[in-house]
Amino acid sequence: MTDPVLATASILDPLADRYVSWLRLSAESTVDTSDERPELVRAMPMVLRIEKADPPSRAALLAAAASSAIAVCLDPLAAPGQPWHDEVHAWMCGRIRKVSRRARGAHWAAVQDLPGVTVARDGAEVRSLLPGLVVETPKVLSRLQISGSELPEDPSPAALPDAVPVLWLNPDAAMTVGKAAAQVGHATMLAAALLHADGKGADLADWAEAGFPCTVRKADPARWRSLHPGDDPAHAWRSKRVVAVRDAGFTEVDPGTITVITQWPA
Repeated sequence: MTDPVLATASILDPLADRYVSWLRLSAESTVDTSDERPELVRAMPMVLRIEKADPPSRAALLAAAASSAIAVCLDPLAAPGQPWHDEVHAWMCGRIRKVSRRARGAHWAAVQDLPGVTVARDGAEVRSLLPGLVVETPKVLSRLQISGSELPEDPSPAALPDAVPVLWLNPDAAMTVGKAAAQVGHATMLAAALLHADGKGADLADWAEAGFPCTVRKADPARWRSLHPGDDPAHAWRSKRVVAVRDAGFTEVDPGTITVITQWPA
């Protein structure tokens, strides 16, 4: 019997196909949207649960965001012929935009009725939703704020766990928690896409079975330099098992900025 994750994983092929070429584009090209029609722009909404009285830690919230994004993409409902497939595939073939919003209380409860996947990590919860047209964002979602909440850096990060991918944030790119959530969501999607393209289906299936666990940390400058894929991202993946997220630069960071580098466990 085919593993359900592997039956769905071909939906990630457009990401793997353009990974290297995207990293090699000029910075000006990453932000060029002249090929898009505004009414057809698609995005994945990500809802971050940030309760006023008991907010989560930043690292836990970002880990939950990273896991929930890839969980939507590889959910059995996104497999060919299933209800989510067409929406996820259409989004995957364009820019993989994500829009992070914050919710608490009744607003958080309300978004549970929208199609998506909620992931909890160490007291933090994020629900990533089925991607769709931005102009068709439902009111229950559009009423949630995109900006305005921030979480402090974790004062004393826990030790890195074994055999779990680490998502290293760029130490020189200041990002709000919402922006960072979108970036780590990109990171898990790209890692899964390259695993599938590289024939590492067993690794991908094991990761999915465990719930796509990952750890998010801010890199120090020396680690960032050592992991950076440079001019040969394909070789960096083969030799060091690192995957870079390059942002278009629509918000918060400059066009072409590498925001996250994923280090896949040896």
